[in-house]
Amino acid sequence: MQSPESSSSSSVLLNIGGKKYATTVETLTQREPDSMLAAMFSGRHTLPHHPTTGTVFVDRDGKHFRHVLNWLRDGAIPVLSESEYQQLLREAEYYQLLGLADYINERLGWKKVDSSEAELTRKDVIKCIQAQRVRFRGVNLSGLDLSKLDLSEVDFSYACIKNTDFSCANLYKAKFGVEASSSSFQNAILRECEFVGANLQDSILDGANLRSANLQDACLTRCSFIETDLHSAHLQTANLTSANLSGANLEAANLKGAKLSGTNLQGANLQRAYLREVDLRDTLLTGAKLGGANLLGAIR
Repeated sequence: MQSPESSSSSSVLLNIGGKKYATTVETLTQREPDSMLAAMFSGRHTLPHHPTTGTVFVDRDGKHFRHVLNWLRDGAIPVLSESEYQQLLREAEYYQLLGLADYINERLGWKKVDSSEAELTRKDVIKCIQAQRVRFRGVNLSGLDLSKLDLSEVDFSYACIKNTDFSCANLYKAKFGVEASSSSFQNAILRECEFVGANLQDSILDGANLRSANLQDACLTRCSFIETDLHSAHLQTANLTSANLSGANLEAANLKGAKLSGTNLQGANLQRAYLREVDLRDTLLTGAKLGGANLLGAIR
């Protein structure tokens, strides 16, 4: 069934985070035909409308959407401050407006990330996100800047993502393969993601949301998990040697058989954590909360 927006002359009423905009299907689809907006109003999808106003709601900050529309109408945007350009860049990447993203980066004078070893560029990855089920299995993405992108449920199985920047990215339920060392996942959403057996050595995961994530058998040596949320995470037999988990939330996490030699757990929340058969003799536990933790067979 086609959406009523399938005619290019059709008017469209948008509610972007509470701000109302009026435009046409032609504006939303012509300049950037590979964008998320073009896909939404291509006529291939039935979009939910407000029953009385007929508006289509998009849950984004509406402040910068006027610039998005100006770009789609005229191919230009006004001179903005650097912080405003950066905010608009996030919106361009969300809507997968590659031309606008390139324009902003040119205005900012940002240098392209050196990705000589990678098989794809950041732009290639953004294009791939449009697919319903995205897979980068076995692909070399080492050294790329993939920060702030929506990569939820993406399959990175067997991909090489060494030295890759995923900071502030949405990686909800993403699947990771063998090599992910020295990468940055700072403040990323990694809830329910899979890192089973992965090598994350020397990676930074400070402030990340790893609730219910599966890191069983993963190599996490010298990783930084400062104030990371690992509530109910699966860390059975994971190697956390010399890792920094100070202030981390490990409530109800399963650490059975994990290697914690030299691990910093100072101030960490380990309430109701499963710590059976764990050697804690060389673990820093000053200020850690251990109420209700299962320590049967643990060496202290």
